[in-house]
Amino acid sequence: MSRIPYPDPDSLPEELNRFTERLAPLNIFRMLGHAPHLVKPFVGLGTAFLQHGKLDPVTRECVILRVGYLSHAKYETTQHEAIGRKLDMSDELFEALRLEPQSDLLTHEQKLAVSFTDHLVSHPHPSDGALKPALKHFGPALLEELVLLIGYYMMVCRFLESFGVGVEDGGPKGAEIKLN
Repeated sequence: MSRIPYPDPDSLPEELNRFTERLAPLNIFRMLGHAPHLVKPFVGLGTAFLQHGKLDPVTRECVILRVGYLSHAKYETTQHEAIGRKLDMSDELFEALRLEPQSDLLTHEQKLAVSFTDHLVSHPHPSDGALKPALKHFGPALLEELVLLIGYYMMVCRFLESFGVGVEDGGPKGAEIKLN
């Protein structure tokens, strides 16, 4: 149950309702209606990662899920496990990301990205020991995308947990998002 009520759609600006009608029916978007001026920028950045990002899609989902698991954000992990299943990620891989992020079920790139994620979540100023291998593998552009992805989903998880956003009736709707 949410910690604050979802806004009444009839009380929202018509332009916002027209915009959100084109989105997947996610409770996170409903809750964001309290700050209508932030909905489009929030969705725009998320869309940039999910549909226009240059990171490998499975690596991206490994990172998002790892942030979600570290944040104990059930909504986030439920949504992105559904997205991961569309990318043929297995329940065993989800379990590895949750409990054993250096498992052999992950590729070298996924292990590197998840290790960097773990470090960055707990260290806002990453050490050279964490940054240099990630930079060597990903290069500047993909490393910047990785850092922004981690930060964005940290923000998402904190928003979800602050307001108690619940999984949609009938289960996650995240898989309805058009992927790469």
